[in-house]
Amino acid sequence: MSNNKVNMLRLKLLGLILLAVGWMACGGGAEKQQEKQPAAVAKKLAEKKLIFFGNSLTAGYGLDPEEAFPALTQVKIDSLKLGFEVINAGLSGETSAGGLTRIDWILQQKPDIFVLELGANDGLRGIPVAETRKNLQGILDKVKAANPEVKLVVAGMMVPPNMGPDYAKDFKSIFPELAKSNNATLIPFLLEGVAGEPALNLADGIHPTAEGHQLVANSIWNYLQPLLGSR
Repeated sequence: MSNNKVNMLRLKLLGLILLAVGWMACGGGAEKQQEKQPAAVAKKLAEKKLIFFGNSLTAGYGLDPEEAFPALTQVKIDSLKLGFEVINAGLSGETSAGGLTRIDWILQQKPDIFVLELGANDGLRGIPVAETRKNLQGILDKVKAANPEVKLVVAGMMVPPNMGPDYAKDFKSIFPELAKSNNATLIPFLLEGVAGEPALNLADGIHPTAEGHQLVANSIWNYLQPLLGSR
């Protein structure tokens, strides 16, 4: 066989090899990629949502985000492989009226569990209790409309005694009343064991330290765990 024929055969063989490699990269490789992609997408779609909707207490004012109680709750959930993604929808300075306006945007992420932590800033500003209650109910109504199967949690709050005994009493009553009328789980007082403890709060005496958030997370967990299920 002449050298020219040998070279031609080599070129044809090389072409077939390159064609096969190209098919593996574009065809066979794509098939492998498709095998992986649906599994990843399915995992993402299967992930349930737990939304903490609140003010600076939820946002973790003065701390790194991972030190706030929503992030600490995510750690607990992940350790038990419960399949929930925790979304921290806390906004410093948020009032119930602001929350009612903002909730539509938050509900683009359909919650399976929704924790409402709002009202404290209303109380500190002396906003009428009836107005606060109406706004919080409006938020809960929108959440239930977005997902009728949602599990609701209402975090109770109190105001300082300087707001007056009548106002303080009426304000405190908002949260158990909302929980009862909306078939929600009630956390009687979000800051139980933390409020009023200088060592567990920042210099402002209002926002918990990292240690304070750890205690809040532990307290919240007692109410959340039954709603999360088990695996």
